[in-house]
Amino acid sequence: MESVHRVHAVAIRDGRVVALAGDAGLVTFLRSSAKPLQALPLVRIRPEFDDRLIAIASASHCAEPEQIEAVRELLAAAPAAEGDLACGEQEGRPPGQIHHNCSGKHAGMLAVCRSRGWETDGYCLADHPLQEELVSVVSDAAEVQPATGTDGCGVVAFALPLERMASTFARLGELDGGARVIAAMRAHPRLVGGGDALDTLLMEALPGWIAKRGAEGLLCGAGPDATGFALKVEDGNMRALPPAVAAVFARLGHDLPEFESVPVEDGRGEVVGEVSCL
Repeated sequence: MESVHRVHAVAIRDGRVVALAGDAGLVTFLRSSAKPLQALPLVRIRPEFDDRLIAIASASHCAEPEQIEAVRELLAAAPAAEGDLACGEQEGRPPGQIHHNCSGKHAGMLAVCRSRGWETDGYCLADHPLQEELVSVVSDAAEVQPATGTDGCGVVAFALPLERMASTFARLGELDGGARVIAAMRAHPRLVGGGDALDTLLMEALPGWIAKRGAEGLLCGAGPDATGFALKVEDGNMRALPPAVAAVFARLGHDLPEFESVPVEDGRGEVVGEVSCL
């Protein structure tokens, strides 16, 4: 054994904990797992938008052609331009803000601002009406006031106990606009992540479930029976999430052998080890 990644996980159904590992009270940032919640104002004010636009607004995309096209369509519908995006560029991606993995969320935020008649300059800042509304949205969904900080793309980030994250996703379908966000993510899992993103792979493996990954080893989501879940790798290493997902979902009655281990390869591409649950 070379390394150990401690994972905290909780699943909630009907207000009760149905699976637990580690500390359900661990407080951490939602990061990009908040995107389905941050899409709620968009759904509420622009109900005519199709599922593709809602899915990309909820996404951490891989800059795949279909995803970039969806962001462009959302910007056009806002209406807004690529230059209005305040997410900045992202290292390792093609130039231009539109290739940032949060550009869909930001395009959705611009659409809300346009619809409300709010200034788009400074829409990322904590004192902008949009960010103030999003704090209220998350507070209502989590039934507790979150702590806040600044996310990697410049907008407000929300910190909650894992138990509250799981409860929030369990309740998502009951919230105004929540069922629409869930339907869009179910319909377009490859827009939400793409490539080999864990949230996309999990949604494809378990149709009817939604999942949204966040930076620093976070994954949240919900099932068709309103079971909400949240997993956090304590040291932030994303490679520990697939085996942890397999272990948690086994307790929920779902066999996911494809997630049970992550292969470790040498420089020649030969498998020389694995990451798996102890």
